Amino acid sequence: MKRRDFLTTTALGATALAASACHRAEEVSEEGSLPGKKRKKVTLKLATSWPAHFPIMGTGVDTFAKRCFELSGGSLEIKVFPKNILVPALQVFDATSAAQIDAFHSGVYYWKGKNPAFSIFGGMPLGLTSEEMITWMKFGGGYDLWRELYAKFNLYPLIGGTTGPQMGGWFKKPIDSLADLKGLKMRIPGLGGEVMKKLGVNPVLLPAGEIYTALERGTIDATEWVGPALDSMMGFAKAADYYYTGWHEPGSILEITFNKARWEKLSDEHRAIITAASEEMTGTMLQEFRYKNAKALQVLPSNVKVKTFPKEMMDAAKVALSEVLAEESKKSADFKRVLQSYETFYALNKPYDDISTRNFLNIRS
Repeated sequence: MKRRDFLTTTALGATALAASACHRAEEVSEEGSLPGKKRKKVTLKLATSWPAHFPIMGTGVDTFAKRCFELSGGSLEIKVFPKNILVPALQVFDATSAAQIDAFHSGVYYWKGKNPAFSIFGGMPLGLTSEEMITWMKFGGGYDLWRELYAKFNLYPLIGGTTGPQMGGWFKKPIDSLADLKGLKMRIPGLGGEVMKKLGVNPVLLPAGEIYTALERGTIDATEWVGPALDSMMGFAKAADYYYTGWHEPGSILEITFNKARWEKLSDEHRAIITAASEEMTGTMLQEFRYKNAKALQVLPSNVKVKTFPKEMMDAAKVALSEVLAEESKKSADFKRVLQSYETFYALNKPYDDISTRNFLNIRS
């Protein structure tokens, strides 16, 4: 072979080998992005506790799934199933834990029966706002504790939205004194429900789709839900005239939680995409709640009377909350440990919040 032909053949061969290597490098596997294997399409089943395309919360999950598909170039598809399609609304935790589904979207406080500490991650009465809650979770140790405790149920949680400050609820009769709460049946979950129980209320846990019927038929006397936007859509103003400002959920956290074993089998790329999409959803949901609640407040039906709870009740609620936290801490080491982390951040944050946010709002008003 002539020297010129040899060099030409060698150069062409090297080019072909380089192109082949680049092509193999672009092909990745799900398990570890290893070269030589073509990327597989991954499909995950996610069930929610909300009706199909439920405004803000449900549509937020729809957008989350769409973003995961887009960011992954179509290699990650999350199929969203509303409540009662795959599993009932309040059984999504167990179904994901048992790997019957891959993930769920719901409210953390629903699972306090599994571990009372979970209710703290959902939000604390008279406690941290959404911004403060997310800061504690991400920088104050909350996330580490949440994932440690959820791991016992084979679960891996991510923050999946937040509502901002919620309203205090709809009542068929006005609450003019602490005595007016005695014997009332009220839909209210989490630690807020435990506080109300000490004030004489009978707390009831109901999923979204059952609340209006229960209120309208008198099965319950009052209900809290979220805020003017979703409350108006639920039609509560048709069944109750008195709408109270909030105290029990100043910064409720929602969750996108995965079966832990399934999460660990995902590629680094897909886990990063899911994490980024969940953070995007959280910010967007908070902003959407603020905007739509502000608009909905302006067009509440004329029969609705927006009121604040009497000071006597709120003073009693603060005492009751202290009692609930002390009692739960005695019963549960997990609750005590999570509460200590929460209160440590609260003590760190409060002085700065007082001279910044609180002072500014006082000046602005």
